[in-house]
Amino acid sequence: MIERHAGGERVILVALDFAKPDFAESVAELRLLAAGAGLDIRGEVQGKRSRADAALFVGSGKADEIAALVAATEADVVIFNHELSPAQERNLERRLQCRVIDRTSLILDIFARRAQSAEGKLQVELAQLQHLSTRLVRGWTHLERQRGGVGMRGPGEKQLETDRRLLGVRVKALRERLAKLGKQRRTQRRSRSRQQVLSVALVGYTNAGKSTLFNALTRAGAYAADQLFATLDTTTRKIYLPRLAESAGDGPASGEVVLADTVGFITRLPHDLVAAFRATLEATAEADLLLHVIDSASPGRERQIEAVDKVLKEIGADVVPQLRVYNKLDLTGVAPGVGRDEYGKLHSVYVSAQTGAGIELLREALSEILLAVRLRNEAGKPDNPSPQTTVFST
Repeated sequence: MIERHAGGERVILVALDFAKPDFAESVAELRLLAAGAGLDIRGEVQGKRSRADAALFVGSGKADEIAALVAATEADVVIFNHELSPAQERNLERRLQCRVIDRTSLILDIFARRAQSAEGKLQVELAQLQHLSTRLVRGWTHLERQRGGVGMRGPGEKQLETDRRLLGVRVKALRERLAKLGKQRRTQRRSRSRQQVLSVALVGYTNAGKSTLFNALTRAGAYAADQLFATLDTTTRKIYLPRLAESAGDGPASGEVVLADTVGFITRLPHDLVAAFRATLEATAEADLLLHVIDSASPGRERQIEAVDKVLKEIGADVVPQLRVYNKLDLTGVAPGVGRDEYGKLHSVYVSAQTGAGIELLREALSEILLAVRLRNEAGKPDNPSPQTTVFST
């Protein structure tokens, strides 16, 4: 049984500026991640470097500054907004005299807290164990005194009994169970395919409003919150598009479309996490259409779009047709509408999932695009659009 911790640890956040344009946005995300994990942020330390120090990541002087702040605030954990090597974590813990974790460990901790389904919990544990396997060389003496805490939810609490051999056995068992669940899901998708049910997957940056839009389209009441990674487990519902049904003339079922709400992406999403969730994300790669939900009110939306497209490419979903949905118009004052290219093809829709503005326009856009998909499928034409090809026109 995996022990759960209530959170509330006192933490210090550390971020170094390596002259990258998204530094401020990344630091803001770190604060949201820490708040989402229920942590008490006691202070922040920032600095500029041309490259990371091999031993401490930060310089010796900056390490002393962090240590002084830890002592003054009685912080329990120092969280780096970067990926640390096992040696750097070990050296920092000795220098700072407290636990040190990196951005990857924090994200994994949030996933461990929020996973609800059995499969989601298995996927998170697999990702944690894969991350832990690179850190078994570190000293574990602090774990004899400390149970639970941010970055330690899940497998970390097995403490000294967890060695490479036991870890390998557990990883193998998790992969086998996930493979079995993935096989069951593929069977379900093949069944829907035989019934010629079209599928649409919601993708996007975390906290872009995917779950709110999912609820607006399906009235499913799925959990939605203004926080990073509010949704981890893929939820599917059927929606009915009258125009799609009318074109087929085969009764109500011909207007049904399966809509899937998926986990949000983020810059520097841990590779182990992407790998662990690959089976779940297969539904994205096999969808007939992707609704790429974008937070139109975010100043970093272009970088967020790039981050999502990068992950889509990694899981083989970059060839799936994509319609961009610019959400949160209620925060920008922009009127609902649709965007078309010079050939009249749809490429974007502007909505507010929170207020419902533009939702009917989105339903019309879905009908238009999926009608073209259905006609193409019936004609048996191959589909190999470019990654940025987003639409079909009628």
